[in-house]
Amino acid sequence: MKRKLSPFAGLLVLMLATLACASPAGGGGEQPSTPPDQVATIVASTMQALTRTAPEPSTETPVPTAEDELLPHSFYYLGNDNAGLLQVFRIERDGVTQKQITSEPVNVSSYDVSPVDGSVVYVSNNQMLLIDADGSGRRLLLDGGAVDQNNPFLNNITNPVFSRNGETIAYGHQGLNFYALDTGVSNRVLENDIDDLGNNLLVPRELYWPEKYSPDGSKLLITLGYYEGASAAIYYPNGSVLVRLKGGEGALICCDQTQWSADGSVFYSANRSTGMFNSGLWRVNAADGQVTTLFTSNYDTGTFNYADEPYLAPDGQLYYFFLNTNSELNSRTPLQLVRSAPDGVTGRTVLRPDTFELMNEALWSPDASFVIVAFAPIQDVYFGGQAEVTYLDGRPSVVLTTFAQKMKWGP
Repeated sequence: MKRKLSPFAGLLVLMLATLACASPAGGGGEQPSTPPDQVATIVASTMQALTRTAPEPSTETPVPTAEDELLPHSFYYLGNDNAGLLQVFRIERDGVTQKQITSEPVNVSSYDVSPVDGSVVYVSNNQMLLIDADGSGRRLLLDGGAVDQNNPFLNNITNPVFSRNGETIAYGHQGLNFYALDTGVSNRVLENDIDDLGNNLLVPRELYWPEKYSPDGSKLLITLGYYEGASAAIYYPNGSVLVRLKGGEGALICCDQTQWSADGSVFYSANRSTGMFNSGLWRVNAADGQVTTLFTSNYDTGTFNYADEPYLAPDGQLYYFFLNTNSELNSRTPLQLVRSAPDGVTGRTVLRPDTFELMNEALWSPDASFVIVAFAPIQDVYFGGQAEVTYLDGRPSVVLTTFAQKMKWGP
């Protein structure tokens, strides 16, 4: 399934996705320059008021318990260092303790976290690097060289992704590649297809880069990039099989807009605005790539359905952000948190009265008891924002950091 865009829109998609949104101020606003660790005292005070009473005085060093843990896993994100550069940071399970993992002289553009030991693979200055969870042991895995500014897709490194066992890194560089950590050997399984029109005019026919593994690690969701659009596909590493999408014309299914089900049999994708793609919610069968439209907008009847950040939780319910209205909205849609059956329609229930116009990104807790939302400081900032734990039961939110982008769970 290939989405058609104008040449300008296609280049925009490729720029945003392949360069991994290196700047959080891509929408026109400035990055917050306050380092994440400056809010630790505020967060600690809030946490104490919300979660527990003060312990009895003791001369012994306290041992963390489950009651002290706000988060189910360590929380990783891109944040600004003291120089205003994007680096990888981690917040521990207590929701307070923060550590800067990387210290690069230029922005970190993309990264991933090993689900095994918390080590981080990341891209900076078109180099793919690996660093231990404590920030030590920085080593170079691949140097892509200086990026061709006229044709960055020729040699830029994009979107490294750890396999579920932490032994392999999938990444984009002149195609889809797999790097074996035990041997240091890289294997390219899909070669980028580029048309040479002469006079140094190169046009990408089809580009490949990874997005995320299925929970069982047997499948890898990848983006297919075109000059006039983008799509998605499922790659099976064990059999070297590429499954393309079928159906769902007008759907936005690409570029990290997707979420796997726990069993890896399907994944969901949503779009919160109208424009180059339809708004709505879609489900994709990973076995054959068949796209099912759960709901979308109808211009003939003037009924518009918007959705974002779908997550099929262990309780079998689908959680996502949703709005039904008779207005066409292109950005900053006032979505609400809802829950429904896996079909996205049956039993749909609003979980909170507030709306999420300024949401740029969300990360669900594994049990769907809360979602971490990155709120933009102003409407014109479209990447990252203040990361807040938003509870579905109505408890007050807890601020984790003043700025976070590309939020991920660690071990």
